[in-house]
Amino acid sequence: MNQSKKQEFAIVDIETTGGNAKSSRITEVAIVIHDGNQVLERWETLVNPGKEIPNSIFALTGIDNDMVKDAPLFDEVAEHIFSMLKDRIFVAHNVNFDYSFIRFQLQESGFEWSAIKLCTVRYARKIKPGLLSYSLGRLCDYLDIPIENRHRAGGDADATAILFAYLKVLDTDQVFQDMIKHKAVDQRFPPHLNPLEYEQLPNEAGVYYFHDKDGKVIYVGKAVNIKKRVLSHFTGNNIQAQRQHFLKEIHHISYECCGTELMSLLLECAEIKRFWPKYNRALKRYEPKFGLFSYEDQNGYLHLAIGKVNRGQSCIQLFQREYDAIQLLQSFIQHGDINPQFCQFGQASLSTKSIKKDELPDRDLHNTRVERCIEDWLKQQPSYVLIDRGRHADEKSCIVVENGLFYGMGYIDQYCQYQDLEDVKGQVQKYQSNHYMMELVKMAAERQPAKIYFLTKTTVLPAKAAETAFSYNKWAPNSLFGLYE
Repeated sequence: MNQSKKQEFAIVDIETTGGNAKSSRITEVAIVIHDGNQVLERWETLVNPGKEIPNSIFALTGIDNDMVKDAPLFDEVAEHIFSMLKDRIFVAHNVNFDYSFIRFQLQESGFEWSAIKLCTVRYARKIKPGLLSYSLGRLCDYLDIPIENRHRAGGDADATAILFAYLKVLDTDQVFQDMIKHKAVDQRFPPHLNPLEYEQLPNEAGVYYFHDKDGKVIYVGKAVNIKKRVLSHFTGNNIQAQRQHFLKEIHHISYECCGTELMSLLLECAEIKRFWPKYNRALKRYEPKFGLFSYEDQNGYLHLAIGKVNRGQSCIQLFQREYDAIQLLQSFIQHGDINPQFCQFGQASLSTKSIKKDELPDRDLHNTRVERCIEDWLKQQPSYVLIDRGRHADEKSCIVVENGLFYGMGYIDQYCQYQDLEDVKGQVQKYQSNHYMMELVKMAAERQPAKIYFLTKTTVLPAKAAETAFSYNKWAPNSLFGLYE
């Protein structure tokens, strides 16, 4: 930093045509140069954004298209803005918003610029904790700071300068010096997030939740290291509209530690299905398209049908490809001796409406065949537990698969005995199975066969005889849940 400008501050406020730097433009800029004690210089200008100003923005700021039509383009004032900001600490209320716009438009004008940032929202939280709101207007009301021309760059910049000076007088511990360090974590945070919530995050695997001001979950994520992963959301200078809105809505963070990355992945998926958060998109799209269903018609006959799966809908089996569903249904018909007229292959389906009443098979016999076919298919699907490390030394993580479907997961005391499948199921939390979760478990089982124990419902009493209930594969250790060496 240039010694002549050391510890000088450029207090900035801007007005724009919208909420993100990439698709919106600056309409007004005000810069107040401050040495920490007094104002050294002040400059402001309207800016022609080169695009229409929306009515909603006009209603907020009072700036309309006529006001800016003769104002300079940003390119024409970029060099002057750059000279005022260069080598100074960039100060603003909700600093990342103003910073992202200024940096992006300076870049477009050919000026490479970056600066140390100081957010007066965060500064106020540290110096005056416990206030109900830290918006500029509310802070000025609380602290009796005069504010004129609200929602205009000049008026807001002047008020921010007075607020900054006021906070510095109260800052007897020189808190701001820690805030302006090059690697100060605080400056990366969303403006409404209390840094203490971040500091309390663990460096462990698990799931984290971002909440809005009302406590509603707006994002769920998984991490090998929760603290490190959460911080990564706030780094960089991403100017995409979605990220800008996302950061503004984050008010709180909560978390749940998990024993392994797989447990984190499964819990993340389950929680996304439960909360359906606003900003989660990837796992929402990962849904199997087809399912094999069973239903009873008005005459009491069971049908087997292939169809598209709606969210939360249960079925016998899920498929990514319709072809695979057809293959399974055809095998049901062949091996279960099921009348194909009661089977529906997608759009090309038949129903009992096309079957004459005197040609209908015996209903009880037909239904028994369908039920037995489904039951036999489910019995062929494996039941097993995947045992891995827990959240601490006295427990293990436990994932239960029953008849080829993800049943649930949880944590078990490694010193307890579990005698059969029902006993284990009673120790874990049940979740609604879905295709993605089951694929995750299958992949883990293939990679780590030594952690898999196949289960039956046979009850056993002595722990040493556990092999009859938990018949593990040949690669598994000769122990029940790894408890007996």
